[in-house]
Amino acid sequence: MGSGWSSEEERQPLLGPGLGPAPGAAWRSRGEEAAAAAAALPAAVPSPGRVYGRRWLVLLLFSLLGFVQGLVWNTWGPIQNSARQAYGFSSWDIALLVLWGPIGFMPCFAFMWLLDKRGLRITVLLTSFLMVLGTGLRCIPISDLMLKRRLIHAGQLLNGLAGPTVMNAAPFLSTTWFSADERATATAIASMLSYLGGACAFLVGPLVVPAPNGTAPLLASENSRAHIKDRIETVLYAEFGVVCFLFSATLAYFPPRPPLPPSVAAASQRLSYRRSFCRLLSNLRFLMIALAYAIPLGVFAGWSGVLDLILTPVHVSQVDAGWIGFWSIVGGCVVGIAMARFADFIRGMLKLILLLLFSGATLSSTWFTLTCLNSITHLPLTTVTLYASCILLGVFLNSSIPIFFELFVETVYPVPEGITCGVVTFLSNMFMGVLLFFLTFYHTELSWFNWCLPGSCLLSLLLILCFRESYDRLYLDVVVSV
Repeated sequence: MGSGWSSEEERQPLLGPGLGPAPGAAWRSRGEEAAAAAAALPAAVPSPGRVYGRRWLVLLLFSLLGFVQGLVWNTWGPIQNSARQAYGFSSWDIALLVLWGPIGFMPCFAFMWLLDKRGLRITVLLTSFLMVLGTGLRCIPISDLMLKRRLIHAGQLLNGLAGPTVMNAAPFLSTTWFSADERATATAIASMLSYLGGACAFLVGPLVVPAPNGTAPLLASENSRAHIKDRIETVLYAEFGVVCFLFSATLAYFPPRPPLPPSVAAASQRLSYRRSFCRLLSNLRFLMIALAYAIPLGVFAGWSGVLDLILTPVHVSQVDAGWIGFWSIVGGCVVGIAMARFADFIRGMLKLILLLLFSGATLSSTWFTLTCLNSITHLPLTTVTLYASCILLGVFLNSSIPIFFELFVETVYPVPEGITCGVVTFLSNMFMGVLLFFLTFYHTELSWFNWCLPGSCLLSLLLILCFRESYDRLYLDVVVSV
């Protein structure tokens, strides 16, 4: 967990080597080992289990940082037509502005190392500083449109480099600051706000930036272009100001950890960076559940990116497609936090929750795919059915993310949380990248993409069903603390 707490005595791990329960052991032996470990703890070690009210401030700052990172990442997609007229962006430019987010995950292993070695504060400060640089570059007033486009691309890349932290560090933060009966809720809030920020871009951009008028006379068109450019710069300056405020707040107060750990798991030793990767790659149960997460979430991310193209043959407009994506993300955030709160109240039910969510995702994706083939299936093809099936699919899949994160950490404990979630998020982005690569060759016919959704959800459902869950971190907290 990095360096010490607040004194030399507190810097000693609460559970020394051999004292903690061995991951993967039987439940009964784990309880016996934990009881023995509790009896062997030195009296000088402070008793864990204290939580501080400031934990909610830390969670708020981190969540807002994730929210704004998602908002900045999705700045250009909802206003792409206006951006083309104001800055001369091509279709390739618009696609690349969105792709800088997944590309920013390439050095995610470096951020995982930094989180493991230097702790949460240094990593979050670096992340917020990259966002300040990125949003600042986009605001530099330059009349040369070619140079302006390059600065905007550079800014989007720097913002994309902040993605690994805001997407992966949520379980690390929840373990460091929150007790065992609040961890899933904190993980859900911290991880879901980034997705919510990307969804809110569908509201902020179109509300502030007007759409271009292609039928206006030349002089009116020039005035319209200047007006659109001014409104876009207003959005860019506003996002830069919010990011600077969050960076200042983080710099002023974002402690790396509380004075005393909130649980036994927060104070226990973790594996080294190299041993963690060896443990992850040799753990078949982890690889099984990692694929259950990465494949459907990667497919869904790629599918969402071309949703307007998929819905075009069934006469759904780009605006309606945007609203479908927005409500699916918002619904997923709300349901994800609610499910996480339920998991905190009734602990040890993560597998059951995932089975329910992916059963719903499989049915929803199948419903959507068959509805698009109404000439064969004769299912009613209406705006209501398309909205309902797409939004339900997004709700079921997006709400599974924090539940997956918690299950990953429980499965491979004592591997550090940032490393665990970084590996699975990298796999998910890899699957999304492969799908987008295939789309460059088969973009004229996208019906095959619809079948990838129910297939990936069904595969994930089978993997979760065969997965043997364990709660090593939870047993450490419950048994040893007692």
